[in-house]
Order: sequence, then C-alpha cells, then structure tokens
Amino acid sequence: MFQTVLPLLIAVLFSATLVPAQVRLPALLSDHAVLQRDRPIHLWGSATPGAHLLLRFHIQQLTAEADQLGQWSAWLAPEPAGGPYTLSISGDGLSVQRTDLLLGDIWFAAGQSNMEMPLNGFPPTAVVKDAEHEIATAANPSLRLLVLEHRSSDIPLDDFHGGWQLCTSETARRFSAVAYFFGRVLARKEAVPIGLIEATWGGTPADSWISLDTLGSQPGLLPAFNSRARFAAEQTHLQATLAAEEREDTAAAFAGKPIPAHSWHPDETSWRPAGLFNGMVAPVTPYTLKGFLWYQGETNSAPDRAPFYGTLFTALIADWRAHFNQGLLPFLFVQISSFSSPNEHWGRVREEQRRTLAVANTAMVVSLDVGDPANVHPPDKQTIGERLSLAARALAYGEPVADQGPTYREATSEVLPDGRNALRVWFDHAEGLTYRTPAGTSFELAGPDHRFVPAQGVIQGASVVVTSAACPRPVYVRYAWTSVVPDPIFNHAGLPASTFTSEADPVN
Repeated sequence: MFQTVLPLLIAVLFSATLVPAQVRLPALLSDHAVLQRDRPIHLWGSATPGAHLLLRFHIQQLTAEADQLGQWSAWLAPEPAGGPYTLSISGDGLSVQRTDLLLGDIWFAAGQSNMEMPLNGFPPTAVVKDAEHEIATAANPSLRLLVLEHRSSDIPLDDFHGGWQLCTSETARRFSAVAYFFGRVLARKEAVPIGLIEATWGGTPADSWISLDTLGSQPGLLPAFNSRARFAAEQTHLQATLAAEEREDTAAAFAGKPIPAHSWHPDETSWRPAGLFNGMVAPVTPYTLKGFLWYQGETNSAPDRAPFYGTLFTALIADWRAHFNQGLLPFLFVQISSFSSPNEHWGRVREEQRRTLAVANTAMVVSLDVGDPANVHPPDKQTIGERLSLAARALAYGEPVADQGPTYREATSEVLPDGRNALRVWFDHAEGLTYRTPAGTSFELAGPDHRFVPAQGVIQGASVVVTSAACPRPVYVRYAWTSVVPDPIFNHAGLPASTFTSEADPVN
C-alpha cells in the first residue's frame, strides 16, 4: 500500500511545482483604470505563493514577491497626469496586462439614495433635471467610472465584481448623477483625467458605513447599536407584515380601488453596523485617492438618531482616513436638503453636519434651495455636483474660488432704537447677504427655556437682526430648523446659508 501511495504523492508534489503562477489583480486595477497622479501608486494582487513578479508601467520597472498566502504588493514612484499607459505583470511564465490606464485624480463617492440616484433617475417617481439631454451628451474621454455592487458583509472584503468603464451615454445613465456632474466640472477646470468610484446604497444609515473597530471602541457610538436593536426587533414579524400588505394590495386591486400606501421596509442587511464598510469601503482602502464625496443623512433623521449624527459622522471621517492611511484626505459632503418630513429631525441632522466642519480638511455643500418638499430625491443634481466641484477646487486644489455660503459665526445681544431686544447673527462668507424671496421667516428665537418661536430676520450688511414679539428677551437664535426652508439667505456667490442654532447643546 505504502509503495503504491508514495510514488503518487511524489508525482503530485512535483507537478505542483510546475504549475505556473496565477497572477491576479483586483477589480480596481482593471483596464481603463485611473491611477492617482503625483503620489506613490499602489499595485497589489495575488499569485502562486512565493512567485517572483516583474512589474512594468510606463517608464518604471520593479519586482515583487508573493508571500506564503500568495499576496503581493508594490509601489510605483509618483507620476504626473497622463496616459494612456499599459501595466504588465509577469511571473513564472505567465503574464497579466492592463491597458488604457490614465494618471489623474480619483474621488470616492459614497452615501445613500441622493448620491446613488443615476442620470436616468428612479423612474417614475424621481427624475434628474434635463436627464435626456445630459445622458445624450455624457460621453467624456476625461472621465472614468466604477460602480461597486451592493454588498453587505460581516467581514472586511478585499475585492468586488466589476471594473472601470469609459464614460459614455450608456455607462453614465446608470452612474451617480451627483458624482458625474462633479467629475465633469472638475475634469474641465483642472484639465486632468478624473476617476469616480461610486459606493452607494439607498436608505442606509451612517453606522453601516463605519468599521467595527471604530464602532466598538468609542463609547459615544453606542447609540448606533441601540438603534440597530430597535430596528432588528421590528423585523421579527416582517414576513407576516409583508404578507398582510400583499393581501391588502390584492383586495384593493380586486375591488378596483387604489393600492394602499405601506411603510418602507429597508433591506435588513444594509442596516447591519459596519456591513457596508466591510462590503463596499474595505475593498477600496488599498487604492490611492484624491479625496471623498459623501451625501447621506436622511436615514439618520429619526428622533433617536438625529442628535447623535455629529458624533457618528465625525467618527466616520476619521475611520475612513485611518483605513485608507493617506493622511487627512479632503472630505466633501452634502448637507441634506429641504423635504417635508414632520416626524423626523432634518434640521437637527443639518446642524450636526454643519458642526462637523470643525474637522480638518472638510467642506460642506448646502442644498436647502434645491430641495423638493414633496420628493426626497430632488431633480437638480447639477447644482449639487457643481457646488461640490467648487469645494474641491478650493479645498483640494487651492484655487481662490468662493465655495461656501454664509456660515454662522456668533450671535450677539443688542437693544434696538425702538427699545426691542434682538439678537444679531454674524456670518462668515457674508458678502452680499440677500433673500431671493423677501420673507426672512426661517429664523426662530428662544429665551432661557429653549422654547423657540417664529421670528423675523432683517439683513443689515454682513449680519441679520432677528426679533420676535413673542420672545421679548431672546437668548438663543436658530435658522432653517424646519424640514422645509422656504426662504434661504444667499451671499454674493449665490450660495445659500446653512441651518444653525446658537445653542451649545440643542435640546430639541
């Protein structure tokens, strides 16, 4: 028996040494990829354990060796914008090649449905402004697009299905409209190739996008697990609920009546703490980037979530920067817009987002003026993309462009000539303050009890004087706290002011 098995074992072991190295590259390093210019370029992948590899790119050549698990990693020297180039990797008789690679700037665009909404919209309920024209003219050789599939995971993943695509009418129609409009402007203004990576999933909370090592190490993030517990409890009878709703729909259709409205039921896996970080962020962390785009917050507007959004969002920014390990990468985000949602705290989420500007190397786009009170997915994604590009040009490219609307600085008390007590609100970026509609009704005042009442705001130069007969001795002032803001303030650059409250710790 032993004499029969031993030659067979030797033959198997010997044949294994003759198998050529299987060199593999991640989806991020596909044909048509954009590599980050002016920074060390990371290349990585897998091969037969111990394989010796030769890497050639443009004018560079270097070697790498696969470890015992077959993983290999190498860094190219920085190069300026340019291309197209070819990447060739060979080892032990087998070669892999990637073609049409460009050097430019890469932006990682993530969030929920307003970032996910593609150029062709979410028909029939939500469309992008001028969608047919935008799609027909979308072909752009300076843009490359990559979309990560929806994927939630209990463990950090190291790859995904897909790859880079040329920007054509067909690929752009399915790509994030906000990210596309951002990239289109940036490619024209900076005259470099722009790579856009989309990682989005509608209706998802911020805690799904943060790693477990961060969620589990900061006591201030425990409310995320409390919210998850409440959400999980609601899923216990989900199947029975769905069955009941289906019966109601069938009965209504049979009776010729309108189909009844039902509560929205999110995908359970998409609400898993850290699930989307593991499935849709972790695979991208080895890639060198220019910066991040973020549009999320609507799902965190519930009363139990909104007050803690600032803590969560600040942790998310630090978490991503730590995992990408590329310093304080620019983080640009969109403040949630105007939408009629009386049972949620959209104003509080917007304020928590504003306060996140205290984090270094961040910029915020205000979208109050382009919201739709009747639709959570407003059609004007062009304005959002353009404002994000202004923020990028100022923050990431150092250009002297006006990129911020009036930003709350402080409120001071004063007595007006007629004897009334008022609070004067001072803003940064306040040149040319104006209302586009002469109302000034988005202000509120409160006394020491924090009970806010409607107030009138009158612009005086670079400040606004706020008064209310219902609050004769004001202590606190806030602005644009309601879900829908009918009369935003703008500055000379046509950019709107952000929601704010002068309270150190808002109570409602």
